[in-house]
Amino acid sequence: MLDQPRRASRQQVYRRRRFVVFGFLAIFLVAAMYISGALFAPMPATAAVAQHESTIAQPTAALTWPGFGASGITAPDYPGATQYHGSDAKMPIASVTKTITALVVLDKKPLKAGDDGPSISFTQKDVSIWKQVIAAGGSWAPVVAGTSMTEKQALEAMLLPSANNYAISLATWAYGSTGAFVQAANAWLTSNDFTGTHLDSPDGLTAGSVSTAKDLIGIGKRALADPVLSTIVSQKSVTLPGAGTQDNTNTLIGVDGIDGIKTGNTDEAGNCLLFSAQVTVGQSKVRVIGVVLGAPTHADLWAAVKSLLTSMRSGFHEVDASKAGQSFGTYSTPWGAKSALIATSTKMFLAWSDSPIQVAVETRPLQSGTKGEIVGQVTFTLNGKTQTAQLVLDKALPDPGLWWRLAHPGGMGA
Repeated sequence: MLDQPRRASRQQVYRRRRFVVFGFLAIFLVAAMYISGALFAPMPATAAVAQHESTIAQPTAALTWPGFGASGITAPDYPGATQYHGSDAKMPIASVTKTITALVVLDKKPLKAGDDGPSISFTQKDVSIWKQVIAAGGSWAPVVAGTSMTEKQALEAMLLPSANNYAISLATWAYGSTGAFVQAANAWLTSNDFTGTHLDSPDGLTAGSVSTAKDLIGIGKRALADPVLSTIVSQKSVTLPGAGTQDNTNTLIGVDGIDGIKTGNTDEAGNCLLFSAQVTVGQSKVRVIGVVLGAPTHADLWAAVKSLLTSMRSGFHEVDASKAGQSFGTYSTPWGAKSALIATSTKMFLAWSDSPIQVAVETRPLQSGTKGEIVGQVTFTLNGKTQTAQLVLDKALPDPGLWWRLAHPGGMGA
């Protein structure tokens, strides 16, 4: 009877021991799971906080316009860099007409770059034209019966000294008569959408040869696009058979990058210039075409052209959209690590006026990273043209470490 209580006591001790053992085992397993989760569970990815402008814009250009007539200016390679001022009515254009005459002659008798073209023989008829031009008070260059010039030389005689007699002789040579030329010229103008322009002669001496600033900008573009004409109008002088040395009436050639195109002057038209220039903006070159019509004097014309061109140049800006080492954002982790996103290269744009440069930053989420690791890119867009710079970490973004992981298993509570 005494053995029964002893057996009961031994069972109770055994149960207590099992409870203690399994309790410790449970605690151990929970602890192991906790530590395993803390050490090996992935940390939450960290997104970069971008710090940049969505657009970059410069001050609006303020062009210096003349206080007379009509004018316009453009940088053909830059959208939006075209402006006009003053009257939009048709105005007499005097010898600027000869730019159109040259284009229409070349439409019938085209020349390739480096080609002088066929020989044109001059007769007593051309001498008579010369004398008639002198009597009418027009600009002229000498011509000698029995001499000849190439087509290119005849164009030079017309365009540089602005010789009316060579304009008439060239038009007659190409089209048979001045009447046939005028008809062909007006058809050419219509077919090319220069509806504000009309000619009644190849030389522009009469007030019936008219145009607008807008049309003349387009005509100037066509003249510069022709490799023969663009070469001719940039010359300061030329020596021609039968005519000798002839100077360009555009005395601004070589001033402020001006390299063309054509002067004009009559009582009705005043003083006019269709001009072109290659202007320097920082390390860049910008092609500019402009026109000023109706200046009271040559001095007023030259001053107006130079002021307009200077203000056009000032309206362009070299913009460093990014510089190597420039920060575009920051990674900040829950465990207190930080690293800036910096650009690896400089990206420069030449922007006209307040044309906006669009800025877009792309990055990827990070848990950690090394210094210099590529983590994204920044893309700049201006008028459809883009440049891209890579973004890297400026310093390492470390793992949180043992103690932070133990205190924040799986990143919870970050």
